[in-house]
Amino acid sequence: MNKLSTPTRLSNQALVNKYAGSGPRYTSYPTAPQFRDDFPLQDYLAEQARQRVSNHSDLSLYVHIPFCADICYYCACNKIVTREGGASRRYLDKLHREIVLQSELHGSSRPIRQLHWGGGTPTYLDHAELTELMHDLASHFQLLDQGHREYSIEIDPRTTDGNGIALLKGLGFNRISLGIQDFDPLVQKSVNRVQPFAMVKKLVEQIRQHDFRSLSFDLIYGLPNQDRYTMDATLDKVMQLQPERIACYNYAHLPDRFSSQRAIDRLSLPSAATKLAIQEHIAEKLQAGGYVHIGLDHYVLPSDDLAIAQQQGRLQRNFQGYSVQLADDLLGLGVSAISQMGDYYVQNEHKLDDYYSALGENRLPLRRGYLMNDEDKLRRHVIMELICNLYLDTADCNLLYEIDFTSHFADELTSLKAMANDGLLELDSDSVRITERGRPFLRNICMVFDQYLAPQSAAANAPRYSATI
Repeated sequence: MNKLSTPTRLSNQALVNKYAGSGPRYTSYPTAPQFRDDFPLQDYLAEQARQRVSNHSDLSLYVHIPFCADICYYCACNKIVTREGGASRRYLDKLHREIVLQSELHGSSRPIRQLHWGGGTPTYLDHAELTELMHDLASHFQLLDQGHREYSIEIDPRTTDGNGIALLKGLGFNRISLGIQDFDPLVQKSVNRVQPFAMVKKLVEQIRQHDFRSLSFDLIYGLPNQDRYTMDATLDKVMQLQPERIACYNYAHLPDRFSSQRAIDRLSLPSAATKLAIQEHIAEKLQAGGYVHIGLDHYVLPSDDLAIAQQQGRLQRNFQGYSVQLADDLLGLGVSAISQMGDYYVQNEHKLDDYYSALGENRLPLRRGYLMNDEDKLRRHVIMELICNLYLDTADCNLLYEIDFTSHFADELTSLKAMANDGLLELDSDSVRITERGRPFLRNICMVFDQYLAPQSAAANAPRYSATI
């Protein structure tokens, strides 16, 4: 691969017209639509039982708490909106049973270097329930109380106060992620998530008082009534509070899949060209404010572990987004949770009743999964290098996977050359490098290497993905 001539400078609108579409977010490869109900479950269980004796490496845990008290119209998470008394009690009882079964399968001696609670709203649980769950995990897995670890929890600012923050610190969490989305009052009202800046500012002050290792904000662009100017005002408020990490996600409007999104007036959504302008403005403003742009959609202060991990090649992307690679295996607990254990992906039952039924029968609530083959591992490496490091060493691929990159990916290179001509990437004889112009199209670039997209694109039952732009 020789470096191409000077790329064509297309306008934003021309790039949108050419590349706008839908595609995976690549929190895994192969992606979740490839998971199968008929995957070799018994082989997976047998493999984990064998590993239990000899594998003492670090392990990551993810715990899914599905409940929310109120609906946010934009949400595409697996959640249950309820204020029913006892809902969390029943869930914790079943989750306890899964914790026991998973501990018996995988063993309790592997150090839990990373722990993340997501949802839903983990702080839907009251203080006693939060304490009970952490104690349950500590009783069946080797949680750490010192050394380099990352124990994080997602918080809806409307559900937590200073006492709750103090409790979370006492339970061992050292990172907090706040769901901000947007500070504009009209945008908040449009998505049914009203949380005034003053309330968030007070909560942030309380978080700082308890000396958490870092604070992260989740933002969403592409929401109804959003434009560059409303986002600019939101970013001013965000930078005033100086979170160590900022995740800026592209809103996925899929009302056919997520019924709550039908409450959003599609005519109030920004166009793809406006979304691209917003995304570019976010990148410019946050980088000018001292943040480092990580991968696709994360911005961090230069001293943050994610920035250091990217410099050292330890950045990874998993089902929670970008994180530091502290463990090779990820074990998911709770309804719909996904695990990545060795060469296997496995996912729990997606529906709460099915999750409860499996555990009521004293069996793991595993619904579907996938066993990676050698080609999957090669393509996963390529995609993850691009989406995490914005760079792929093709000579390294040749050595690691005993291939000739140029011949193995001949068709893909034809597509990449066209993207290089549009200024999205640079091709050399032994590398692929994403340009700043190409960052908003990073998912499109990764899609070139996804062998499962083309055959299914025209199928009636093809998976629905979110817009790439």
